Amino acid sequence: MIKRSSWSIPYLVFMLVFVVLPLLLIVLYAFQDATGRFTFSNITHFFSDSDSLSTFAVSIEVAIENTLICILLGYPAAWILANQKYNSSAVTVVLFLMPMWINALMRTLATAELFDMLDVPLGKGTLLFGMAYDFLPFMIYPIYNTLKKMDKSYAEAAEDLGAAPWTVFWKITVPLSLPGVMSGVLMVFMPTVSTFAISEFLTNNKIKLFGTIIQENINSSMWNYGAALAFIMLVIIGITTLFQGADQTDAEGGVI
Repeated sequence: MIKRSSWSIPYLVFMLVFVVLPLLLIVLYAFQDATGRFTFSNITHFFSDSDSLSTFAVSIEVAIENTLICILLGYPAAWILANQKYNSSAVTVVLFLMPMWINALMRTLATAELFDMLDVPLGKGTLLFGMAYDFLPFMIYPIYNTLKKMDKSYAEAAEDLGAAPWTVFWKITVPLSLPGVMSGVLMVFMPTVSTFAISEFLTNNKIKLFGTIIQENINSSMWNYGAALAFIMLVIIGITTLFQGADQTDAEGGVI
């Protein structure tokens, strides 16, 4: 009989070829100059390049705003979907998550066409609208999943002790749902910083995000600097993931 562990070999090969190898190439190019010599100049150039730093600052600003919008819209939607008192049909959940089934580029092009039909000028407002439309399901689903699996006995116990519904929500539901919120923040914030297609189509490239300058450098055959920017983005993603994991562990350790 073939060992069960041998079934993981195809996945291991896939990860090595399409995940590990590209990451190693990014690191390799990031610390090389055009002649292939080891250098830190690509990294230091980012911190001395005012255009790159300003673009990065704009990306962080847009990502924070988009994440807040998705939380404000996504949490109530997830709470309603997870509450059987207001929603008892799985079809409603599917309708909320259906945009995830459509290619993000197609959704962005359709949104841009809609703004063009309505003669809405493209700018930061249309960018945030498109960002929220594209990434909102990624905020709703993890919060919904956490709320759905949440032990309802805590809320019932608080109600039996005389707590008002609003108090139960803020003292019980919100703290217990923080792992889902943090997962949603990670799934929305980092893609917003690194995306480029949405800003290109919904602002006519008037607003450049960090992913845009990576794309421009790669398209201009400036592989080393583009790889350095991608490496910096990977480091930021890694640090954010570590913090998110620590926060989630603390939240699961006890919030009441």
